[in-house]
Amino acid sequence: MIKKIISTDNAPSAIGPYSQAILAGNMLFTSGQIAIDPKTGALNMGSVEEETTQVMNNMSAVLSESGATFENVVKTSIFLKNMGDFNTVNEIYASYFEADYPARETVQVAKLPKDVNVEISMIALL
Repeated sequence: MIKKIISTDNAPSAIGPYSQAILAGNMLFTSGQIAIDPKTGALNMGSVEEETTQVMNNMSAVLSESGATFENVVKTSIFLKNMGDFNTVNEIYASYFEADYPARETVQVAKLPKDVNVEISMIALL
């Protein structure tokens, strides 16, 4: 199986030794995205709504670079600093999907990179 690195300037550069995504066969594995604005490199943490929207827009850019859309996503993982933000994050997250939602888990964690409130990763089939 051939492994292809997916990288786009329309999503934040990796802040560690990892790729934005890996395409292995017809499966796309994305790294977690946080609310970094790819144009400025700055964190977008005005509110959890803004942060989640930035994360989903970053994820959209990574999916697009691989030839995928949210319709191709089969599994997501959402990491929250505060489970009290679940409903807000869930509402914004859901707006990026049409129907037939992917499988998902959402967990609260003690800390996320750069002290953000939300991180999301995805697996998609192409």
